[in-house]
Order: sequence, then C-alpha cells, then structure tokens
Amino acid sequence: MKFTRAYSSSLNGAIPAAKAKYVPVSGTYPIGFTASGILVGVKAGNTTKPDLALVTSDRPCSAAAVFTKNKFQAAPVTFSRKVLESRANAGLRSVIVNSGCANAVTGIGGLEDASEMARTTDQRVGVPDSTIVMSTGVIGQRLPIRKIIDHIPVAYHKAGGSHRHWLDCARAICTTDTFPKLMSRSFALPSSPGIEYRIAGMTKGAGMLAPNMATLLTILATDAPIAPAIMTPLLKHAVDRSFNSITVDGDTSTNDTVALLANGAAGGRELSSPDQSADYEAFQDTLTSFATDLAKYIVRDGEGATKFVTIRVVDAASELSARAIARAIALSPLVKTALYGKDANWGRILCAAGYSLISPPGQPVNDVPEIVPERTNVSFVPTDGSQELKLLVDGEPEEVDEERASEILEAEDLEILVKLGTGDKSTVHYTCDFSHDYVTINGDYRT
Repeated sequence: MKFTRAYSSSLNGAIPAAKAKYVPVSGTYPIGFTASGILVGVKAGNTTKPDLALVTSDRPCSAAAVFTKNKFQAAPVTFSRKVLESRANAGLRSVIVNSGCANAVTGIGGLEDASEMARTTDQRVGVPDSTIVMSTGVIGQRLPIRKIIDHIPVAYHKAGGSHRHWLDCARAICTTDTFPKLMSRSFALPSSPGIEYRIAGMTKGAGMLAPNMATLLTILATDAPIAPAIMTPLLKHAVDRSFNSITVDGDTSTNDTVALLANGAAGGRELSSPDQSADYEAFQDTLTSFATDLAKYIVRDGEGATKFVTIRVVDAASELSARAIARAIALSPLVKTALYGKDANWGRILCAAGYSLISPPGQPVNDVPEIVPERTNVSFVPTDGSQELKLLVDGEPEEVDEERASEILEAEDLEILVKLGTGDKSTVHYTCDFSHDYVTINGDYRT
C-alpha cells in the first residue's frame, strides 16, 4: 500500500488537509478584549495575507512577557521589556504586531520604529505608554514604518470580539506557518465558582525553534483578575513547560516573545499572591495546560514536518538531566531524518542521550550516574493505544520487528519513551522530523 504525506507543509499558501482540523471554527473569548488583523503589505509582494495584528483591552491590564535569550535582541523586544519595567506590569492596554519584517539588528532606527508603532496605537486607545510591540520576519531590514503607522488606526477601527476578528488577528502574525494557531477556552477559580473566566491565545512559529523559545510570538489574554506582581512568575512557569519544551530545528530567534494580559473584566476575587493556594494553583494549571496545547501547534506546523513527536524521559536522577536528554534527542538531525524516513534506527536516539550530559570544555565533570547503560530502556509508543515496541531493554538490544516499526512510524504522531532507571524525575519534550521541504522553505525564505 502506498502512503502519501498529507501532513507535509504546503508551499503554495494553502492549509494542508491534515492541518485544517487544527483551525477552530468558533471560540469563547475573554470579555473586554478585541482583536483585528489587516493587510498592510509589509513584505514586498504580499497582496493577500493580513500582516498587521492588534489585540487591545477596553480597560487596564496586568501584563507580563518572556523574551528571547538571544544576544541580538530585536528592537520590539528591547522596547517592550522597557515598557513593562516602567509600568511595573500594570496599566497595559494593547499589543501591536507586524509580520513580514523582524525589525531586528536595525540599530537606533529600529527602536524608533518600534516606539512609533506603540505611540500610534496609544493615541487610538487614549492611554500613553500602554502598548507592547512584536515583529516577525526577515532580520536586518528596516520596517516600512509609514505604511504601518498609517494602517494602525484602521486596525483599531476594525477590531472586534468575534471569532472572525480573533482568527484574522492570528493569521496576521504568521510567516511560514501553514495554518493560524488560535485557541480559547473557559475555566473557573475555586474562590469564584459562579464566574466563567475565559482565556484566548494565538501563536506563530514554524522554524528557528528551540528552547529558550523560538521564532515564535504568542499573545495570551484572559478576563480573570490577576495582580501585576504575580504575572511574571505565573507566565514563566507556564512557558518553561510549554514554549521552552518544543524544538523544530535548534535555532533561537532574535524576536521571541510570549505575552500575557489579564484585564479582570469577568470580576471576582483578585488573585494577588501564591498564598491563595487554591486559586493560584488552579490558574497556574490552566495557564500551563493552555500554553502547552498552543505550543504543540507550533511543532505540528514545523517547517516541512510530517510527524509530531513526543519525547518522554522518565525515571531520571534529576529533572535537569531529563530535560537535557530529551532536548538532545529532539535536536538530533540524525534522529529527525530517521523519523522522516520511517527508519527504526534507535541507535541514533541512544547516541543523542549518551552525549547530552557531556560537560562543556572548562566545566567541572558531573560524576552523578544519571545515565547507566545497563538500566536504560528505549521504546516506540504508538498513539493509537496499542502495545509499545521495545527497542532496548536494560541496555540489551531487542530484535526489532521491522514491519511493526514501520506501521508505528507511518503515523503522524509518535512517542519515544526513554526510561533511565536512575531516579524518579521525568520530563516531556515535543519535536518534529526533518524533511526535504525544510531545506526548500529556508533556502528561499528571504527571496
């Protein structure tokens, strides 16, 4: 039987059939927020795709953001960090985003452009210093700033709270993405059981993806009442377990930003301290779960990807070592190409695990037995609930049923399970395979 790779990226702009199911047809959006996505033509030749996005609140928001750790940080990152610091995470109203140009490595002029985008948005809202800025696209080019600021009033005028408004906004932040990544859901807090709270989020990203975030922009908005002082720890906890646990190709971009806004429009008791353990834990769990599901969309849309791969490392001596091992497997080009080729070459998985904890030159050697070959187990776990295929058991290779392996590797979703037998810690990492399309997409990205 001949199989087709319907999951593979489309190069003509159409949403691949296997990915259309991830685009929502309706949503439940937070009270007090509106969104829009309009066409500006930031990138030469773009005459159809919206590329200017706005999310704004009708009242002040608590806000926080987590930014890229790349040393070459884009102008919007530098600008937005300063806004949040000066505001102490309080009184924010809007996020303005352009795609098509990253406004990165653009010097003083780039900072001026980011500031102008924010200032123009603030004028529409009527509140100074209340906007953070995001940009995504080609590095090293100046924005067509006049085009953008002339259209910001249009974006503000067209903003609304319907599903179509939010979906247009999610489309506008995309670059090489093959589908807009938008989610929304309702939740409750123990102290206010009669109130329905809502959270919505959109993200973009398909390549240049690795922990410490990726070529991703994410906007999360909720109508729950969250105090400014606890926004950052809540967001960092969620990002660490979601956007910092995905990998496509190992590159970390200049523009990565995940922002969270909470306007409290739904009412109820304000969440102001971790000491409110029930409410704090409930919201933290909701935010983390929501961010994780949103981050998975990015991996599913990895440039040229044909597989969504969950790497689960269990029975580890420490969470740190488990993460290092999972990340090494996720980043390995040899593992990723074997998965694309549907080759059960488990030696590549073991090899990546084995070098993951080698101390860098000049660093002290870690003598903790975090990997013991004789205790190590590796399996492929099908996502259809059928029995796992054991590849290595307590350091001894199994005779692989190649036909069964081929069946498992044919599926779009796959789990690689690594049991270390050295402790009780675990982690989960999400990645995808490498295909021919990845090279094609990135070979002509700028032109």
